[in-house]
Amino acid sequence: GLSVGAGLPLVGVNHLAGHALTARMTDDVVYPFVVLLVSGGHCQLLLVEGPESYTRLGSTIDDAPGEAFDKVARSLSLTQPGGPSIEHEAHSGNADRFQFPRPLLDQPNCNMSFSGLKTAVLRERDRVMDGDALRIGDRADLCASFQKAVADVLAEKSRRALGAAQEAAPITTFAVAGGVAANTEIRDRLEQVASEAGVRFVAPPLKYCTDNAAMIAYAGAELFALGHRDGPTLSARPRWPLDTASQALVGGGRKGPKS
Repeated sequence: GLSVGAGLPLVGVNHLAGHALTARMTDDVVYPFVVLLVSGGHCQLLLVEGPESYTRLGSTIDDAPGEAFDKVARSLSLTQPGGPSIEHEAHSGNADRFQFPRPLLDQPNCNMSFSGLKTAVLRERDRVMDGDALRIGDRADLCASFQKAVADVLAEKSRRALGAAQEAAPITTFAVAGGVAANTEIRDRLEQVASEAGVRFVAPPLKYCTDNAAMIAYAGAELFALGHRDGPTLSARPRWPLDTASQALVGGGRKGPKS
C-alpha cells in the first residue's frame, strides 16, 4: 500500500539476508565473506558472495542456540529472553563443573545440534536440586557450563566452515550476526577462531544484533542497486531459505523449509 500510494518501487527482503549483510552495513565488509547467523530461530554458517548469493556451509538440525538459551533459562526459573539471563548467571559460575555434551563434534561436517544439550542441562538440574529448590551456586554453574558448551560447538563448527570456504574463495572476513551474537563469551570465542584463521572478525554493535529495521533497509538498498524490483503482487513468505539450492535440514511444515 505504501509503495503504490507513494509511487515508489517495492523491494522484497529476506529477513535472514538482513542479518547476513549487517557486517557490510556496519563495517564495509567486502564479498565474499563467511557469516555465522545465530539467533532464536536460526543457526547457519553461510558463504556470502553477494546480496542474492548464499551458500549454506552448515546449520542446526534441530533447535537454534537462542531457542536453547530460552528453554534452559525457563527451566532454571530465569527471566526471558534467556540469553542475557544465562550470561549474567554464568559470570559467577564454574564453567567446568558440568561436562555437557558437544553434539555433532564427532562428525566432520559443519552441522550443529542443540536439542540434546538442552536435555542434558535439565537432567543435571534435576540431579542437583535440593527437593524443589535449586541452589544459587548450582544454577550459576549450570548456566556457565551450558554457555561454554554452546560456545565450543559454535567455535569449532565455525573453524571448519572457514577452512572449507577458504579452500574455495579468498575469504578475508568472518562475521557473526543475530541475537545470540550479543553474547560476550561466544563473541570472544569466535574472534579467536578468526584470528587463528588469519581473517578479520566483525561483530555488529549490540543494537544491530537483534531484529532491526536498519538491516532490512540496508539489504533492500543492496538489492535495489542491482536493479531488483517487486510488484504489488509480492506476498509475505514465513519461510524463505537464503540458500535455495541446498536441501533443508530443518523442516518448516506447511510454511516451507526453515533453513
